[in-house]
Amino acid sequence: MKFVDEAHVEVVAGNGGNGCMSFRREKFIPFGGPDGGDGGRGGHVYAEADTNLNTLIDFRYQRLFRARNGEHGRGSDQFDAAGDDLLLRVPGGTLVRDEETGEVIADLATAGQRVVLAQGGTGGLGNLRFKSSTNRAPRQSTPGQPGEQRRLLLELKVLADVGLLGLPNAGKSTFIAAVSNARPKIADYPFTTLHPQLGVVRVGEGRSFVVADIPGLIEGAAEGAGLGHQFLRHLQRTRLLLHLVDVAPFDPEADPVRDARSVVAELKKYDPELASRPRWLVLNKLDMLEPDERAARVAEIRRRLRAKGPVYAISALARDGLEPLLRDIDSFLRGPQRQEPAALEPRDPRFAADEPSDTA
Repeated sequence: MKFVDEAHVEVVAGNGGNGCMSFRREKFIPFGGPDGGDGGRGGHVYAEADTNLNTLIDFRYQRLFRARNGEHGRGSDQFDAAGDDLLLRVPGGTLVRDEETGEVIADLATAGQRVVLAQGGTGGLGNLRFKSSTNRAPRQSTPGQPGEQRRLLLELKVLADVGLLGLPNAGKSTFIAAVSNARPKIADYPFTTLHPQLGVVRVGEGRSFVVADIPGLIEGAAEGAGLGHQFLRHLQRTRLLLHLVDVAPFDPEADPVRDARSVVAELKKYDPELASRPRWLVLNKLDMLEPDERAARVAEIRRRLRAKGPVYAISALARDGLEPLLRDIDSFLRGPQRQEPAALEPRDPRFAADEPSDTA
């Protein structure tokens, strides 16, 4: 199924039915009096978060949603039926904005959460409502009110605990495939990931967390270069960011430290609050280096970077160093204070370095 994370829709609530002006006319009842009933309320338009959905594809092809009008009032004291409400099911994590004002109407982040998008019009009053001791034959009624009509922007922000950051080909797809049942496309060219991927990582009996992988960031992403800036909003609900860095790039002129700093700079340009989230540095692809070169390369990168969180050295392809990382992530997410591990050493002793860590 195609992944769609943004949709423009128009919702129209139902109009209220008109009130009825009617008089009771029956044989042997000379003074029947007014018996016109009220019109029914117009149908509301609701949105509800559904965890079984993960894309806004349903709103790509149908963009107008209209609830039913209320029925008009009738004689014989008949107060007529309200129009049927319309329920739109959206993925959990959908943000609803008014397209004209930009106002946030609702943030449907909880399963089953429901909100009214457009209010149905109230029904008109029949002449039965206007009778009194001094007005025994009222000849007035009121029309129903029109329902609300709004143009809305639906933005999906996936619900994940951990988000993956990094340049294209940093190994993010390989990482999520190694730790979860997700099966993203993996290839030896940039931008193989074209839309966010979610994977559930199980770390024990009844213990799991969700990882989100987005397309890689490149320099200038905040100004629209590449694809990653379009999907950075999917990281805004995460509690922890993993910054993957390729320590053995194919391009001999590539500098892992410079590349890592460029990703952090683009993140700060996009959203300073997101950039301030806990971010752990993960040095990936150590299997591409000779065993006797690994410690020196890790030490060099750590010496030039200044990471604000723990530093891990792994090989996602060879699945080396993943268990300590996953264990620490689980402890961080479940901890009462969600404290980061105190040590800044690479967690796998095979890749440990003797020099102290700086940060990125």
